[in-house]
Amino acid sequence: MKLHKETAKIYIPDQTNETEAFSRTTHLCIAAHQDDIEIMAAQPIIECFQNEDKWFTGVVMTDGRGSPREGIYLHTSDEEMRLIRLEEQRKAAVIGGYSALLLLDYPSTEIKDGTKEEPVDDLLQILRITRPKIVFTHNLADKHDTHVGVALRVIKALRSLDQNERPEKVLGCEVWRSLDWMNDPDKVVLDVSSQTNLQHALLGVFDSQISGGKRYDLAAMGRRQVNATFFDSHGVDAATGLSFAIDLTPLMEDTSLHPSDYINEFIQRFEKDVTNRINRMS
Repeated sequence: MKLHKETAKIYIPDQTNETEAFSRTTHLCIAAHQDDIEIMAAQPIIECFQNEDKWFTGVVMTDGRGSPREGIYLHTSDEEMRLIRLEEQRKAAVIGGYSALLLLDYPSTEIKDGTKEEPVDDLLQILRITRPKIVFTHNLADKHDTHVGVALRVIKALRSLDQNERPEKVLGCEVWRSLDWMNDPDKVVLDVSSQTNLQHALLGVFDSQISGGKRYDLAAMGRRQVNATFFDSHGVDAATGLSFAIDLTPLMEDTSLHPSDYINEFIQRFEKDVTNRINRMS
């Protein structure tokens, strides 16, 4: 594999050869930042953990230089923060038993620039080598520009694949905006009730973010519990943790479908549901 950035890294936690690590991949997560994988892809990590038939591979597209910092990290330089976050992500890959971890090391500005072809080329190569059954990435209703940029680059790469190279499903997951606003029939519901100890460990390893001023560990676990409790207003909880996703598969299959038009369909159905409920109760 020849990635565009000379500083890009490939890490195989169990030290098997790259060919095997990539070919055994069944679940692939493509994320913007270090720790995004662990926030949005807990379900596939749990599903693949200690499972010889299913393997999880993570891709982080940016270099992590722009993160906020506080406490012991207050005076950390951008380059020092980059190295710290890369090491934290490697630790998470070990804890989660990932098949492989790819750190593409792009500045966020390049991911947000739709004219840059290099990130798409890297993703296309990764997708062709791993041939996953399911791809997880950011959802297009996320409020973080870099996250949306990643999702768009993923869609572009997927559309460039031949039909027989494409995954079975593509899901856009929660990070910088919850998806509880979606109508229930539109949600892809991911049960993350099990192995909460593993989930805590995966989130807690990112000390530069937690001690640096953002309690992503508490927030992510809390959101999963909130999703489970508030999912059904007329029944007891069927799960103790849920994550929600948007099915992005139609955007891969229909290359004429514009991403904004696709997301607007969900928003319009939500608007109609709210309006109809108010009118029924009036």
